[in-house]
Amino acid sequence: MTQIAERLGDALRERDHTLATAESCTGGLIGARITDVPGSSDYFDRSLVTYAYGAKEQLLGVNREDLDAHGAVSEPVARQMAQGVRDTADVTWGVSTTGVAGPSGGTPDTPVGTVFIGIAYAGPWGSESSYTTVERYQFDGDRATVREKTVEQALTDVLDEVESLE
Repeated sequence: MTQIAERLGDALRERDHTLATAESCTGGLIGARITDVPGSSDYFDRSLVTYAYGAKEQLLGVNREDLDAHGAVSEPVARQMAQGVRDTADVTWGVSTTGVAGPSGGTPDTPVGTVFIGIAYAGPWGSESSYTTVERYQFDGDRATVREKTVEQALTDVLDEVESLE
């Protein structure tokens, strides 16, 4: 798994881009994986673990109404988390994870293993090229497996987005 983190680091460094993470279900594992790579301080700014509703609201500016209406494990919340960490850290890329790692906490609409990964890009000022994407995934496995699959997918998704700008 370190290989994807190294590839992402190389891609960010080549473009002089920076990255920050807002993690819920992964609890800091993405930041840990990124900082396993020597020299990651060249492109990695911070990781915010915003597990509780209040943390998402206070540190990332996630809208309370969306938390109430959709719950933390939702597309609108993942979107706002990614945008919030991108903007508060003033980085090129923000990535967010929110999900139900299990073994409990799932619902019929959001079963255990449901994860949303948000990616927010900050284009150059005035370019109108900034954007945010959110993908919903369904991972099988126990809590540790769901979290590891989420880390792998988040790193892969960010790398794909970084490379797509070429």
